[in-house]
Amino acid sequence: MLNALMPSTADTPALWTESLADFLMTQSGVEAIRVNPDDRKVSVATLGQVDLIALQAKLSEILRDLDAHCNDGVLTITAPLHLKQDGHDVFIEKPSCPTAPKLWHWRDFEWPEPDEIEEQSREEWQILALQAGICGAALVAGFIAKWLGAPDWAVHSIFAISLISGGWDAAIDTWEKIREGTLDIHFLMLAVAAGAVSIGAWEEGALLLFLFSTSGALEHFVLHRTHREINSLMKAAPKQARVVLPDGSTEVRAVAQLAIGDLIQVRPDELFPVDGTVVSGQTAADEATLTGEAVPITKEAGAQVFGGTLNLWGLVQVKVDRAAQQSALQKIITLIENAQHMRAPSQRFTDNFGTRYTVGVLVLVFVMFFVWWLGLHLPPFTNTETTRSAFYRAMTLLVVMSPCALVLSIPSAILAAIAWGAKRGVLFRGGAAIEKLAEVDTVAMDKTGTLTEGELRVAKVESFPPGREMEALRIAVTLESNSNHPIARAITAYGKQHGIESHELHEFQSIAGQGLRGRTASGVSYVGRRELMAKSELSKFLADVPDAPLGFSEVWVLHADVVGRVLLKDEIRTGSKAVLERLAADGVCTVMLTGDRRAAATEVAKELGITEVRAGLHPEDKVLAIEEITKGGHKVAMVGDGVNDAPSLAAAYVSVAMGARGSDAALEQSDVVLMQDKIEKLLSARKISHAARSIIKQNIAISLGAVIVMAVSALFGIVPLTLGVLAHEGSTVVVCLNSLRLLFVKED
Repeated sequence: MLNALMPSTADTPALWTESLADFLMTQSGVEAIRVNPDDRKVSVATLGQVDLIALQAKLSEILRDLDAHCNDGVLTITAPLHLKQDGHDVFIEKPSCPTAPKLWHWRDFEWPEPDEIEEQSREEWQILALQAGICGAALVAGFIAKWLGAPDWAVHSIFAISLISGGWDAAIDTWEKIREGTLDIHFLMLAVAAGAVSIGAWEEGALLLFLFSTSGALEHFVLHRTHREINSLMKAAPKQARVVLPDGSTEVRAVAQLAIGDLIQVRPDELFPVDGTVVSGQTAADEATLTGEAVPITKEAGAQVFGGTLNLWGLVQVKVDRAAQQSALQKIITLIENAQHMRAPSQRFTDNFGTRYTVGVLVLVFVMFFVWWLGLHLPPFTNTETTRSAFYRAMTLLVVMSPCALVLSIPSAILAAIAWGAKRGVLFRGGAAIEKLAEVDTVAMDKTGTLTEGELRVAKVESFPPGREMEALRIAVTLESNSNHPIARAITAYGKQHGIESHELHEFQSIAGQGLRGRTASGVSYVGRRELMAKSELSKFLADVPDAPLGFSEVWVLHADVVGRVLLKDEIRTGSKAVLERLAADGVCTVMLTGDRRAAATEVAKELGITEVRAGLHPEDKVLAIEEITKGGHKVAMVGDGVNDAPSLAAAYVSVAMGARGSDAALEQSDVVLMQDKIEKLLSARKISHAARSIIKQNIAISLGAVIVMAVSALFGIVPLTLGVLAHEGSTVVVCLNSLRLLFVKED
């Protein structure tokens, strides 16, 4: 049962308190914080002057994570901070003397709602995109103005606009880092841009800042899409429930106000608002959002139902077992968020040495300025006809050591690979997927909707005795055309394909948990489960008719002179077997992770050649399976299509979604989307990933080689600025041309 498999929050550390602690320790002037997640209230104690606008922005980021990770676990905190809990209020404070709290000024701050969070993230990436756009436009305009021979002051003014636009956000981030006592590659980019301007290379600095501002806008765009998807999942959850009162009447109440033990009424075609147990009534539930299995699950008294799943046809009363915050749907949202935080980001080569490289270059330039000035007795700032000043040489060294080609080496290859994939129905959502997909040695796949079509189709119609199959099908189509059940849709679609016209119905009735009853001119007919037959005079047929074959669903047809059944099956995708054979030939292990029954999963695996099958899994079980395989030293790519796959997609090293049928949650959590819904496109994605990885390595070697050669030459003063710029730009051009080769990779 799902509640038995969900991790207990009773023993789970409330790690969100650590986020609050980090916030408290890094904010000067902030002495304490008090939060109430249930009432969505937050207060901050300040001492002295504090930038309230900046504080609200920082606090909003923390509260976004708190919304996703808050639980009822054991609260933990890292010394020297002090933590207290009073009811639902959590209080964290810095160490201070007993009289200090009297000087604190408590301020209430807004707790951002999901819509506000989504709107804020949208504004952030749009502002960054606008800044990058202005930077790029001004950069192009500057080149044109220079080519047309415009006055230097005009050209420099245009480049200045580009520099300010491209460096604005980097300058803000750099200032925050400096206040925290750290430097990164962004600081170096600003220093290089300033150095380039100081020796007249305006376009060099503007180009570098354009690249950085563009990548920042793309990063925030991805973050916005994640916020938007989580928000859409929250919106999809039921907001109200119909509570059954002691006198038998009902009252509409907010889902958040439901208490454990409340009795609620759920009507046909409504979502179950919370997890609970059926007390009375019969129905079937569509649990595809949890298990991915297309077959409806019968729900009778005593059966468990899960929040966010669909009540298909019956009127039932359900006792609430868990609060709305602990429903199955909410746990899926939390699992997505948790898995995202557990997954390590792509480690760019430049990121690995960003701070050290920045400090190293600045120290080297600073030292060499004094070496040239005091050691070699060059003029400090004044150039002569025969000698360049120490400052000029230092700026030349700074320019040639700026990693422009290195910065371009990865994104140019990434952009080319993304363009190649988009033309062939493979969408890479960022460079991390392209870099990492080539490293994958294990591919985990969902069954329903990934290896199979995900929809039941009529495989065969039987009659007893044989010969009257079309009559049985016509009866089934006549009754099922009045139902919206997934099986009914499959039967009616099959009937249309074979030109079957339904009879006119004079009566129609849905029999709870059994099937349908209808009366036509030829008499009364029944369509439904095998149990329906057992209650009729024709039950003797059951002894001679075997159960439906493994992997099939059956629908019986009963009439006065016609008995038959319709067999339905979820068909395997056409390209699945070829893909798995190719992966096996490449030495890639394959694993099936499915919520379907083991018997059905094993049959599909046997047909496709998958050696390892893990069946009957809920969303959190799939995440645990991914983590277990990962801990074994493997890099796992997860392929799926449903909401139930989203947490495991987020937990995998690389996530791949089927695009045509995939749920929004699966698509938004995926690094790679197969837009044409063809599993064989996974092979195309792997091919371009390997090619891009090879090009990236070549580009890094070229760019670093150029930097090293030019830096050594600049140290000995044998490189004039003009040659340094030409060599620098030349390596950049070579890197870009090398990346463009990816556009001509042939698809198998």
